[in-house]
Amino acid sequence: MFKQCLLAAACAVICSTSLAQEKLRIGVLTTQSGPGAAFGGEVLAGINLALKKQGGGFGGTPVELVVGDDQGRPDVGKQLAEKFLQKDKVNLLTGTVFGQVILAAAPAAFAEKVPFIPTVAGPSDYAGAGCNRYFFSVGFQSDAPHEIMGKYLTAKDFKRIYVVVPNFPAGKDAVAGVKRFYKQPLVGEAYTPLNQIDYSTEIADIQAKKPEAVYIFLPGALGINFIKQYKLAGLTKISPLMGPNFAFEEDILKSVGDAPLGALNSSHWANDMPNPENREFVAAFEKEHKRLPSAYAANAYDSMMLLGAALGPLKGKFDDKEAVVGAIENVKFKSIRGNFRFNRNHMPIQDWVLRAVVRDDAGRITNKTVDRVAAGHMDAYSQACHMKM
Repeated sequence: MFKQCLLAAACAVICSTSLAQEKLRIGVLTTQSGPGAAFGGEVLAGINLALKKQGGGFGGTPVELVVGDDQGRPDVGKQLAEKFLQKDKVNLLTGTVFGQVILAAAPAAFAEKVPFIPTVAGPSDYAGAGCNRYFFSVGFQSDAPHEIMGKYLTAKDFKRIYVVVPNFPAGKDAVAGVKRFYKQPLVGEAYTPLNQIDYSTEIADIQAKKPEAVYIFLPGALGINFIKQYKLAGLTKISPLMGPNFAFEEDILKSVGDAPLGALNSSHWANDMPNPENREFVAAFEKEHKRLPSAYAANAYDSMMLLGAALGPLKGKFDDKEAVVGAIENVKFKSIRGNFRFNRNHMPIQDWVLRAVVRDDAGRITNKTVDRVAAGHMDAYSQACHMKM
């Protein structure tokens, strides 16, 4: 009888252990080559720093990263997502930066009922009637930073604004977001190719139309080229630059000198946010990388901290896909940006600040928070989402 009890106990331990996975496999689909390579580098830096803080795993379960370079191309992103899901058997996908890659890769994850969690923006396609239980944006809904700046432009009574954005989904979401709250007619709208280098045509049009300010959303190399050419044309003092956070992030500022000093931008996060979680993150990032983090790194770090808080309590039982989605949906964690929770469409409800590009006490060109402009901001599409909160 005693031996039978021992055998039963042993079986219970083995059976219980078999229900939990040995590790959580995360597919990191991000951009590591081409014009957006710097973004993927920041994403990986943020992910690795958060994993380091959590001891390499969630709730005692090790995390294995399966990393792929989407090159910023939808076709490559789709192929990699399918490989991650079918061959590598990942439990979730994250790290994606570009909207066009998200739209190409996400359906493969949805078909497998695997959470897809881009670390930057959430396209409008998945924010309203097209919302999906397996899609989460930890950054923001694509229109949101532009909605905030639209509100600011209206509050400050700007009459003549010119916009320059790339001709891709996030660029179109940018203009839609600005127009949602800024009701004056734009004096110019330029939609530029993702591989554009020379902005002389757009700059000549700006010189001719003399706007009060020029609103740009040109990430990475696009923004670097535009800002340098804009200053060379002598326009920075005539029509000041402004935009969303990603128009004036650290990756751009380190390459353009003092050209954007004074430029205003909206952001859900800033290096100088005073909450303890953010101070710890910025200090740890500076110690490891000898530079300030960008919002790309901040979003990736926050994403992994969110996943740790959500999935740690599952104790390795990640095969229950509904339990995984439910845990992410209802997560409570201390975000480095402060207030954070998911809306019904799995887009963030969060606060927004206004930043200015300044030279800090150490002589670095960076951003400083100058105002808090929105509390608990919700995107415009959430009411059309069929999911319940």
